[in-house]
Amino acid sequence: MAFNKKILFFNGRESFIKRWSGLSKNIDEIFEHGKFSHGKTVQKFEHEIKMYTRADYAIALNSGTDALTLLLRACGIGPGDEVIVPCFTFVATAMSVVNVGAIPVFVDIDDNSYSMSSHLIEKAITSKTKAIMPVHLFVQMADMTSIMRIAKKHNLKVLEDSAESIGMWHNGVHAGLLGDAGILSFFPTKTLGALGDAGMVITNDSKIAERVALMRHHGRMGKTVGNMPGISNEALYCGTNSKMDDIQAGVLLNKLNYLEEDVRRRDELAAYYNKKLKNISQVCIPKIVNYAHQTSPVYYCYVIEAHNRNKLHTFLKRKLIETEIYYPIPIHMQPCFKHYGYFKGDFPVAERVSRRTLALPLYPDLKFSEIDRIAELIYDFYGENNE
Repeated sequence: MAFNKKILFFNGRESFIKRWSGLSKNIDEIFEHGKFSHGKTVQKFEHEIKMYTRADYAIALNSGTDALTLLLRACGIGPGDEVIVPCFTFVATAMSVVNVGAIPVFVDIDDNSYSMSSHLIEKAITSKTKAIMPVHLFVQMADMTSIMRIAKKHNLKVLEDSAESIGMWHNGVHAGLLGDAGILSFFPTKTLGALGDAGMVITNDSKIAERVALMRHHGRMGKTVGNMPGISNEALYCGTNSKMDDIQAGVLLNKLNYLEEDVRRRDELAAYYNKKLKNISQVCIPKIVNYAHQTSPVYYCYVIEAHNRNKLHTFLKRKLIETEIYYPIPIHMQPCFKHYGYFKGDFPVAERVSRRTLALPLYPDLKFSEIDRIAELIYDFYGENNE
């Protein structure tokens, strides 16, 4: 039984085909108005995301990484400033800090939620600290109640890397909107995925929104934030070209109609995985830490901790089961960050987790019978009885 990554990219081949008619209509409209970048379809998608997340502003960009970088710049963070980030996440989180000339300061993670450990943050704050960048990882949000309390105490910005967090809410507030601003990624494997790269900044802060909107278009005034008149040739900032393509916006607009359905299906599949795997002594199923039941999990992916993770990964691959290792190298041990002076052993939780985590197939078209097969293979690998 093969689990091809192409299926993951489309959140299910069957769903993609079934939903093609709506997508085809959106693409036809793009060709009709002839604007393929930063056009009407992008503006419509920004509006729909504002409605969905209840954000005051949504600024569409060409990737989640650019969204992080422009967000930092919009908040005035630059050379010499420090930003606190978790050491267990995708490298883009820390790289965005480096790309604006600032310094990433790493903290270890909570071993249940995999987000930055809130009780370690204050130890990392110095006179140069300007922001905290929590990452809402895999299934659930970071401990935003504690993080916001610390940020307020020390007068720090909170910029949420909520790339994986579409559909996650904390006490009625969408991920990315508890702090000063947040970002979304629409990379193809995300819960709401495009057919290529795409990202977004969401915020309730008009100044941050205006600056990001300017910088995505070479620093020139746009027409999508507030009621400001367009100034097509006057560059107010040194910006870049980070506009979203209308084709991607058209894809995302169509898929947004099915987001809640897909989130529910992912939850059902995760619950079935939990049932099938909970009795394997060598495997730890995901732990949901709801922080006083104020957060709502969304299974962007299904990540277990497994003994002999690398051998299990290889074993499943031989059986044509595609899995993914998140993340085999903690950020502080990446060669590109070596000069910051961190060493093996500095962040023991992240280092242990990096040796054990494995993402199993999860997408809306996945069948319960396929999960049965995956579970049987994992039982076989560990030589345990499936009772």
